[in-house]
Amino acid sequence: MSKPDPARRNESSRRAVLTATLDLLQEVPYAQLSIEGIATRAGVGKQTIYRWWPSKAAVLFDAFLLLSEADGGEPPELPDTGDLRADLILVLRATATELDSPQLAEPMRALATEVAHDAGLAASYHERLDAPLREAKRQRLRSAQAAGELADDLDLDVAVDIIWGPVLNRWLQHGGPLSDVYLDALVDTALSGMRPRRAQ
Repeated sequence: MSKPDPARRNESSRRAVLTATLDLLQEVPYAQLSIEGIATRAGVGKQTIYRWWPSKAAVLFDAFLLLSEADGGEPPELPDTGDLRADLILVLRATATELDSPQLAEPMRALATEVAHDAGLAASYHERLDAPLREAKRQRLRSAQAAGELADDLDLDVAVDIIWGPVLNRWLQHGGPLSDVYLDALVDTALSGMRPRRAQ
């Protein structure tokens, strides 16, 4: 008879905690979420959670990453069909769908608030989520530069902020709507200032 695998048991418990966190956030506001409640729902002890995470915000972040896992752990990539405008519209519409989904909206708003107030969490967020995504965005814009769709001297970090910043700002500050009409206009307005300048 084989012995139980502690690593497998720990992974099962970890996933139970993260799933319980997401389930509870569909039932109660983040402010009412507690380590005790998560532990009870997951069927683990509070000390198990505190051993793996320093705060409920850290649990939330890992839960969000679990929910966002769809690429098998591969680095994120943006579509590159050769048509930058079409690719950006596709990506922004998919982003809007995620931001507006009942399952994701509450965890993501709570996470955004916690990141703004927790330096340690902000550093982890940048390293594990924001930086890889930002590099994927820059890489798509580099490809557009090479194809002559964007100016050679375009600051790609600024371009990323101009394209994606308004989406998150509108979602966080105004609650939407992130309509297709708005997103299409955002892409067209942003790209109008980024294309190669014609010789005078």
